[in-house]
Amino acid sequence: MRDGRMRIGVVAPASRLEPVFAEKVLELARTLYADRAPDIQFHPQCFLSWGHFAGGDDARAQAFLDVANDPSFDALWIGRGGYGSCRIAGRVIAGLTDAAKRKSYLGYSDAGALLGSLYKHGVGEVVHGPMPADINRQGGEKAVGRALSFLVDRAPVSLEPAVSPTTMTAAFNMMVLSQIVGTPLQPDLTGHVLMLEEVSEYMYRIDRTMFHLTSNPDVKSVAGIRLGRCSEVPPNEPDFGQSEEDVVRHWCEVSGIPYLGRADIGHDIDNKVVPFGRLRAA
Repeated sequence: MRDGRMRIGVVAPASRLEPVFAEKVLELARTLYADRAPDIQFHPQCFLSWGHFAGGDDARAQAFLDVANDPSFDALWIGRGGYGSCRIAGRVIAGLTDAAKRKSYLGYSDAGALLGSLYKHGVGEVVHGPMPADINRQGGEKAVGRALSFLVDRAPVSLEPAVSPTTMTAAFNMMVLSQIVGTPLQPDLTGHVLMLEEVSEYMYRIDRTMFHLTSNPDVKSVAGIRLGRCSEVPPNEPDFGQSEEDVVRHWCEVSGIPYLGRADIGHDIDNKVVPFGRLRAA
């Protein structure tokens, strides 16, 4: 911390962050915390544009390492999702120093590829939670404020209700976890309550993804699965005939993984914070 204030570095390992989002996040932080507002630094890389990505792979990886390896930062906050985190995860892990182990890493969605890899290698505190780009959602201040309340104050109200010091948890976007299963980025989730959410995917793709996930021997070692929200599901023709909960219950039953009910996570302003592993003391 600097002058008693938490220092947070923001990078964009996937898609570009609009500068106006950064301005809104900084304004919100000042409104919420006044004199003790965290020092939030948006890396210039966040605003680069290289096709789909916030700069080329080298630029995105280097920005992540700039913040992760800088001991003056207390946390690395992933600016937004999109796509691209898996392209740089290997070089990020290879370039981390001891300073990277002493900070928190917060994000969700596409960021799960990096978060999973960080968790696999025991790097810092890995956390699923809202990102700066959520400020652009209607009512997004609620989501961004929740992320800040966790980072700054470790506020219990920010947490998904199943999170506790005695329960190991992890949270992923279904499709992202499915894509890293069987790769060097896959973390060991043995004994964890695994929370899954999805957005903008057809029901048949959700069904196929759950087949893939629950067929993996390592995923079968979880303590159980909780289903977050599956939002903006496109209409299927003909109608798929099953809800997302029907699908998850089915594949849990087939695989022998306990289905534990719903989780309060998703691509929305109500997305709750889920630390990977056991909740650390404040």
